[in-house]
Amino acid sequence: MNRYIKKIIHEVYEQRTDPLCAYIYDLEGIEQHVRNMVKTMPKQTNLFYAIKANPDKRIIQALLPYVKGFEVASIGELKKVRDVSKSIPILFGGPGKKDYELEMAMKENVFYIHVESLLELRKLIMLAKKRDKHMHILLRMNIRTKTLPKTNISMGGRPSQFGIDEQLMEEALSILKERENTHVHLKGFHFHSLSNNMQAALHVDMIHHYLQKVEQWKNAYGLTINVINAGGGFGVSYDATTRFDWPLFTSLLAQSEAVQNLGDTQLFFEPGRFIVADYGYYVAEVIDIKMSVECCFAVIRGGTHHNRLPASWGHNHPFAVLPLERWQYPFARPEVKQSKVTVVGELCTPRDQLHENAEVDSLRVGDVLIFEKSGAYCWTISHHDFLGHPHPNFYYIMEGNYYEANNYSIEQYNG
Repeated sequence: MNRYIKKIIHEVYEQRTDPLCAYIYDLEGIEQHVRNMVKTMPKQTNLFYAIKANPDKRIIQALLPYVKGFEVASIGELKKVRDVSKSIPILFGGPGKKDYELEMAMKENVFYIHVESLLELRKLIMLAKKRDKHMHILLRMNIRTKTLPKTNISMGGRPSQFGIDEQLMEEALSILKERENTHVHLKGFHFHSLSNNMQAALHVDMIHHYLQKVEQWKNAYGLTINVINAGGGFGVSYDATTRFDWPLFTSLLAQSEAVQNLGDTQLFFEPGRFIVADYGYYVAEVIDIKMSVECCFAVIRGGTHHNRLPASWGHNHPFAVLPLERWQYPFARPEVKQSKVTVVGELCTPRDQLHENAEVDSLRVGDVLIFEKSGAYCWTISHHDFLGHPHPNFYYIMEGNYYEANNYSIEQYNG
């Protein structure tokens, strides 16, 4: 845990009378992490940040000097990147792109569009010609394989709404060669077959499989390929499982003959979760501790409307207890010791649960729970306005200080 986290919580706690509920993002930690990632990458590779993991503009701005660009999956995300930089390369992916999204992608000079279907390809050809705008594309391919690593979420190698099935390759290339296409140019392929893979060696094997496929297609169809986008899917552990070993991954890539033989072809990676997950903290004060049928529940100010990831993934989210001493009531402060506690939120649903049967040494009403690894897919996938509870506060660590940012106003605190 960042050494500032507890200090920030104590200082903010002293300034408030209402129960504490906040996100804290360690921008310095994110920057250092990405610098270390890029440092070990082979020269043929480039790092993009998939902002779906966390599209906070301050995170995008912090990453701007260190990544090749950003991957977006909607016009909303595209606008957030362009609000930060008018020129940084953008990759635009995702199924179901509408005409206005494709036109906006052209207007905002998207680097590559990941084409997800034959219909999308035909629409883009029509719109690009109409606007007299030349566009570079990567075909997102759903390849048939039994060699993909096994993870909780897989998007390829099976029936999927993502990408173009491998057997439709010839039809896609035929569309690109039609006389009507004068403005859309194939530059490579995009693959994103899984999410949250923990095994570095298997990830390299999967990339080798991608490279072999592309080599087969190049030879079969006489293609010139500038880019192979191998997607993301690098795992983050929310329990005792060993996290993805990035240094091992990049060292195996550097030793790979297939990667060394890429020549001028660039290999892209677009992780999201792996870049930001470990550098966000969701902080929530314990409002009540209650027993029900021999089970102990800790009710927090907050819940899955702020941090939906544990409910979405069905996992127990890791947290630490920070004891705080304020207690303004004339009656005894509820407390449990050496107990199992299920952490739940303030919503009127039994699914509002962040951790089941957590072992705690001591926990009191008024103490704060710090949910670690809350930098990715926590706030942004949550149903923020369900039941109308107030949003959390947001704090950012940068240059030895921390800042509060709410409703686009920023107040600086001494760190």
